[in-house]
Amino acid sequence: QVHLVESGGGSVQSGGSLRLSCQHSEYSDRKYCMGWFRHPPEKEREAIAIIDSDGGTNYADSVKGRFTISRDNTANTLYLQMDSLKPEDTAMYYCAADIAPCGKLTGDVKVDYWGKGTQITGES
Repeated sequence: QVHLVESGGGSVQSGGSLRLSCQHSEYSDRKYCMGWFRHPPEKEREAIAIIDSDGGTNYADSVKGRFTISRDNTANTLYLQMDSLKPEDTAMYYCAADIAPCGKLTGDVKVDYWGKGTQITGES
């Protein structure tokens, strides 16, 4: 069982930055494939950034070049640095763990563990 707790959400002016953190508990030495998803209002939930156990990353086109996913395995923490935020980045953001297949952003993606989410509001 893995517990995920997000923090760092809030409102930010267009062009601003925020960093999300996801504290996760691991009951084994296994390093999960992890990522960030978001659910904008009146839209489908989407995967935006994935990181594998070796630090390999993949990003959705909508955030590529603006968002950076990283992980600190010794601190059991996943991060999402968000720069150049836009109003269309407004969404509930979720931390996810044990994603398969790892790296895939669209289509049939299985996620075993979810955080409760944190709200990001981009203000114009």
